[in-house]
Amino acid sequence: MSVQEVLPLNGLAGDQSGPFRADHLLVAEMVKPGSKVLDVGCGDGDLLQLLETRGIDGRGIELSREGVNRCVAKGLAVVQGDADTDLVNYPDDAFDYVILSQTLQATRQPKVVLENLLRIGRRAIVSFPNFGFWRMRLQLLIGGHMPRTENLPASWYDTANIHFCTIKDFVELCDEIHVKMERAEALDLYGRPLRLRLPWWVWNLFGEQGVFLLTRGGK
Repeated sequence: MSVQEVLPLNGLAGDQSGPFRADHLLVAEMVKPGSKVLDVGCGDGDLLQLLETRGIDGRGIELSREGVNRCVAKGLAVVQGDADTDLVNYPDDAFDYVILSQTLQATRQPKVVLENLLRIGRRAIVSFPNFGFWRMRLQLLIGGHMPRTENLPASWYDTANIHFCTIKDFVELCDEIHVKMERAEALDLYGRPLRLRLPWWVWNLFGEQGVFLLTRGGK
């Protein structure tokens, strides 16, 4: 499946103001009100708070104790856990949506994690930094060093990110494990969706982030 074959969202997340990240706004648009959601790697709980304002029943799992404590202090239902080892303990179809926001590249087994997302939830929403983004390519080509951006500020020796991928890589993984992409967006440097039906290489070059709504596909 090519990226240009996927239906884009019609929301205006890139044009909205407020305290929320652009990818969080897109994720919230993808979730139907009243749904039951698990946010994997929920951090400080910002996305869960946004979902809560939209009438969505959100739960979270977070690796860091500090993140869990901050979420609990906000009144959010969050437990400590590891996406690589703890998702197997959740039953099938336990949630309407399972979200993995800017966390895929930090997992040890991204393929297994993605498969678990779609076992636990009827749909999965995944966002990640696109390592094929032109600024990253330029830093490698001209600077000769591992890229650093506003979304990826850590140095190579001090980052939790161990499995970077491009939009093209992710699409190929979805094909490999028979995952259907219902919706997809590539966000530019300013968090604005690339709205036109452009070839995948344009998304791969100019999209700083990818956001995908996934369902189980037939084998």
